[in-house]
Amino acid sequence: MKRTHDGGARRIVVISTGGTIASRWQGTGYAADASGDDVLATAPLPEGVTVEVVDLFNVNSSRMTAAHQLALLRTVHETFADPGVDGIVVTHGTDTLEETAFLLDLHHSDSRPVVLTGAQRPFGTGDGDGPGNLYDALQVAASVRDLGVLVVFDGRVHAARGTVKTQTLAADAFSDPSAERLGRVGFSRVDIERQPERPAPLPLPAAARTADPEATGPDATRLPRVDIVMHHSDGDPFLLNAAVSAGARGIVLVATGAGNATPEIAAAVADAVAQGVLVAVTTRVPAGPLAEIYTGGGAVDLVAAGALLTGTLRAGQARIALLATLLAEGAGGAGDPGRSTGLLRRLLEGPVRAEPALATGHSRSASAVAARV
Repeated sequence: MKRTHDGGARRIVVISTGGTIASRWQGTGYAADASGDDVLATAPLPEGVTVEVVDLFNVNSSRMTAAHQLALLRTVHETFADPGVDGIVVTHGTDTLEETAFLLDLHHSDSRPVVLTGAQRPFGTGDGDGPGNLYDALQVAASVRDLGVLVVFDGRVHAARGTVKTQTLAADAFSDPSAERLGRVGFSRVDIERQPERPAPLPLPAAARTADPEATGPDATRLPRVDIVMHHSDGDPFLLNAAVSAGARGIVLVATGAGNATPEIAAAVADAVAQGVLVAVTTRVPAGPLAEIYTGGGAVDLVAAGALLTGTLRAGQARIALLATLLAEGAGGAGDPGRSTGLLRRLLEGPVRAEPALATGHSRSASAVAARV
């Protein structure tokens, strides 16, 4: 489907992947089944925008797999091979949107934007937020450059890195608990207030060229396994050891506080690292960085055991950083451990120094950002 305004239209490709924005009532609950054309038909278009739709797949995002995400990554790169495309909008379910956005951002080297959006209320409902979010996402995709992958939701513009779902049902579903929003959109205006923090982008991994979300059997298990294990009072190493035994090449330990567990878990981390498993430590606390403060199984001991701290990245995005590292170093993560650790550290920490917010304190309009290109 293509809808065009007269004049010098900006050409935006909408890649539809399902989620609540495409979900209709199935008799017992909602599930994604509306096409990208159907979703687009619910939203007005910003002035001067041409839209083309790619129906990539149609799933509830809780069913998202690495194969789905890599197929989307491949499609984004293929779409940008056309120099006439000005930007991409991805409609996506909210449950795992933060993970997909971060994976795309880690591999995004183009100045043109990729904008992810979705909805908290299903397709076709009278009070649905999908049409407004899609309109805003199209506005942003047609307006900005050099910002990487973005999340646009409820009138807010967020950087992919650090942005997580913070509300289960409310319309303002996304934020970065450890940083300010990137900007805002409304009344046909996009204001960008700061530059995002992004490490140097990775090349497209070989696995993305062949990823097939429909594959079953041996073909579905070629990607490296990366697990998440949470610590809690009475927590022991059982689940971490089970992940190693199951073949995990990467493990995210969701620790307490600023990155703390127990001496027994620290010993299990050391054993896992000795077997070539990459271990990253995040926290179950919503906001703030991790820090080496405590011993007795705390972050001091976990780092000494060979784990890396994730800064302000939380579990889902830390897992994506591990997956991206393993894919960059070869399927199954059989590359050089030192090189893998160095790459993972770079992805977790981001750039050495982020560009500061505008010193004037004033917002920068999208036209000003676009003028840079």
